[in-house]
Amino acid sequence: MRSSDAFVLRRCQILLASSRGERSLQIAENLSCGQQTVSKAIHEFNERGLDALKQGSSRPTEVHATFDEHSARALQQMLHQDPRKFGKDGTFWTLEYAAQVSFE
Repeated sequence: MRSSDAFVLRRCQILLASSRGERSLQIAENLSCGQQTVSKAIHEFNERGLDALKQGSSRPTEVHATFDEHSARALQQMLHQDPRKFGKDGTFWTLEYAAQVSFE
């Protein structure tokens, strides 16, 4: 409970409150965090024991492509044309222009 690591401290507070029989909603309200955060901490502790006090990577385990090959090719072809052809004022593509035109 004296950890300088905020993640470990919060997890310990959650687990201590849970061991006293407090419900996840009550713990979340007392600690000003989300009920899902509380449930996840308790679940991970039940699954992994003290290893649940080690913060894992926040990096997603699965990555989904935003564009398929066809869409990527269409975007590339669009960016090789003058933005004025698509009703934009500038002569150079900006990220905002590209987003607007590709959405349209």
